[in-house]
Amino acid sequence: MKAGIRARCVACRMGVFRVIVKTYADVESFLSNTQAQLESNEVANSLMLGVCLRLARSPQAVKTAPYLGTVGDEKGLVLAAMMTPPHKLVVYGHQGDLDGAARLLAEDLVGGGWKVPGVRGPTEVARSVAQSWARSTGQRCELERQQRVHMLRKAGRPLPERGRLRLATPADIELATEWRYAFDIAVFGQADREAARQAAEHRIGEGDLYLWEDERPVSMATKTRPTRNGISVSLVYTPPQWRGRGYATACVGELSRLLLASGWGYCALFAEVANAAANRVYQKIGYQPVCEYEEYAFLEEPYP
Repeated sequence: MKAGIRARCVACRMGVFRVIVKTYADVESFLSNTQAQLESNEVANSLMLGVCLRLARSPQAVKTAPYLGTVGDEKGLVLAAMMTPPHKLVVYGHQGDLDGAARLLAEDLVGGGWKVPGVRGPTEVARSVAQSWARSTGQRCELERQQRVHMLRKAGRPLPERGRLRLATPADIELATEWRYAFDIAVFGQADREAARQAAEHRIGEGDLYLWEDERPVSMATKTRPTRNGISVSLVYTPPQWRGRGYATACVGELSRLLLASGWGYCALFAEVANAAANRVYQKIGYQPVCEYEEYAFLEEPYP
């Protein structure tokens, strides 16, 4: 992918100033222009930072070149966006004319022929980009998910009375595949069994997947997306027959304690705003809400 720069002059009450849209050929160049701002609120931006840092470490992890773009004005960064197809666009907004920047971003994506399935990010910027995309393309945007980002700096004790946390091994691949498949169905409404197997094999191979065991595995969680100071906990899943016994609380709590004890400054995780039970679990462990995210899907239907 070739890098590019497009400049626009935008009128405002203070006169006319220059707005620049940039795209980047590699993630290192993108991070050199965005990382400092993203890390000024590292927990809220742990998704974009974590994915970009993973791409920097393992560029072969994606089969299709990512979209990496920024919109800036005379004061600096206004908006940053990245996308690893076929996943949704992830966005961040900093300061300035966010709606104007979102419009220019949408125009750049359309002009570049990018197929964008949706957008995800902190509520204000995600909503602005979704609306701009709808106006630019005529597609309808639909709110799919509202999530809350949580942070934990100190894990509580004591450990639960029953069970223990252990690292998943290759012997757990079949189980992890089934649970990942069920997780995707529950969260996204659809799943691919082969993709679930590949994900399970990768997570286990990287030493990221943990199981809570009470005579048998009863819950799982993974560590993922390390950033400069923190790391995220994700893919929290307990099969229906084992729910209501505190296993998810135990699994997430002990994994979080383990990660903090190993030197990470904080743990982050996402939870559905509407999932009151999950939010209670995380707050019981000690997680505190930081910000809210919205996720939109772009549909092949007319924009009203």
